[in-house]
Amino acid sequence: MFPQRPLARTFQRALSQVRSPIIRQTLQRRFAHSEGPPLTGAADNAFNRERAAVKAHAAATSDLWRKLSLYVTIPCLIIASVNAYNLWTEHWEHWNHMPPLEERVEYPYQNIRTKNFPWGDGDKTLFWNPEVNYHHKDE
Repeated sequence: MFPQRPLARTFQRALSQVRSPIIRQTLQRRFAHSEGPPLTGAADNAFNRERAAVKAHAAATSDLWRKLSLYVTIPCLIIASVNAYNLWTEHWEHWNHMPPLEERVEYPYQNIRTKNFPWGDGDKTLFWNPEVNYHHKDE
């Protein structure tokens, strides 16, 4: 890996450069986000006007997507969750009217076993749910 002392010296040099007023002013100017004064004189050219228009469009578009995310997406997720919950409860109400698992017909294509599973008693699949699945073992 890297030797620790040269790496520490490099880090200290980088910190001392960031502390210098020239680099600090450059970073502060570059990362400062504020609207500048209106363009006048030589600065009022096509490139700068287009750049200002692009900035304004980007600000409006990002504001639109923020509003869509907050005021459209979240209510849609809540409505979809309520709908999924209602469908889930209707499904289990339907299961309450069915006969018990032991009395249901087991068709020949259900629970086909050519060899035992390597877990448990060998009869139940990995996704076996005792409230839903039932298997009449051959007597």
